[in-house]
Amino acid sequence: MPQLTNPQPDELSRAEHLRLAFIAAWLMCSLFYFAQYALRSAPGVMLDELGQALTLNRVALSTLIGLYYYTYAIFAIITGAALDRAGPKYVVPVGVIAVAVGSVLFGLGDLAAAQVGRLLQGAGSAVAFTGAVYLATRGFPKEWLATAVGMTQCFGMLGGSVGQFAVGPIVHTMMPWQHFWFLSGIILVLLAVGMMLITPARQDYAPTNGPPEPVRRMLAPYKTVLANPQSWLCGLIAGLLFLPTTIFDMIWGVPFLSDGLNVDKASAVARASTVPLGWVVGAPLLGYFADRMGRRKPVILGGAALLALCFAAILYLPPGYFPPYVLGLLMGIGSGAAMIPYTIIKEVNPDQIKGSATGAINCLVFSMTALLNPVFSRFLNARTPPGEAIGLSQYQAGGGLLIAGVVVAMILSVFLRETGARARVVRPPG
Repeated sequence: MPQLTNPQPDELSRAEHLRLAFIAAWLMCSLFYFAQYALRSAPGVMLDELGQALTLNRVALSTLIGLYYYTYAIFAIITGAALDRAGPKYVVPVGVIAVAVGSVLFGLGDLAAAQVGRLLQGAGSAVAFTGAVYLATRGFPKEWLATAVGMTQCFGMLGGSVGQFAVGPIVHTMMPWQHFWFLSGIILVLLAVGMMLITPARQDYAPTNGPPEPVRRMLAPYKTVLANPQSWLCGLIAGLLFLPTTIFDMIWGVPFLSDGLNVDKASAVARASTVPLGWVVGAPLLGYFADRMGRRKPVILGGAALLALCFAAILYLPPGYFPPYVLGLLMGIGSGAAMIPYTIIKEVNPDQIKGSATGAINCLVFSMTALLNPVFSRFLNARTPPGEAIGLSQYQAGGGLLIAGVVVAMILSVFLRETGARARVVRPPG
């Protein structure tokens, strides 16, 4: 009878060292996720400064800012395959460096450089969440993995809020807006170097024999994901629930409050930042409700209804009906329901391609923002009389379209397959 061998102390020490290294790398990647979300939302609080430096109107500025989402959507697919093929030691730092270079270019005050910079920011940012989840799966035990992923998402949403309420005062009182982008680039370079030093190399934890797998085969799982109609439903629902945040709040939120509702600039920045702050609460809270109930679809419907009602109240009710920060916070909490389709898409596809499922829904979600942002901007511009600034009626009409999108998401949710724990219980015949 063969003897069972116990792991040697050196092997245990090495495994523990690897685990701690992955946790440290996860923390740094989560900080990157925080930073890229802050940079994603930061242009919304400096539209006047950007307009003067680049000689662009608000509509053209929204198109420039929205370039971020084009490369984000494309590289959401590529980064998942790159992580599986090469590991995170170099893939994630390359993404951080891309965002750093993009930040510096964006701060130069030249239109062509700003366009390239925004595209680089989107491309590099695509690796942040996927890389953090990759690192978490190797650093945390399974019973803590969901908590780690939830904390990663909270880092990002908190960054989106900081990108508005903290960056606004910084660029309006403490430093020129260009210096903010230069300083961000320097900090990101230091973060990239730290990640490269800390993150274990792929051969240290997953040694392979033979030549690396062809890229074509690495992308093959996306064929399975995209052939599943439920995957498309998840992407459409999440994308429609994201639009009020990614298009309206992060780009047009401050102009709507300051120009449409005559809120002073500082208060407008603070109020707009409550929506991503609500995400910090809503994403994990609604996820907890979905797990606790054992049902996904009712929580999506409830969160979407809260999002639509609060957004409509912000748009159409006269100021003073609600405390100024409550509706934005509740709107963000309801918008947190957009993360539940991220769970469903992994549950309706085979276990071995869950990473590809995440990349696919990221691509679908941000493709919608990339494609619809210029359409939304042109819609506002077309309804504005020549020579006048975009006013309240234009914002209300545009916001109404986004609310209609949320209603469409609620209708599509009815056709989702329920994947909660209660739906998976197998009942005996009879």
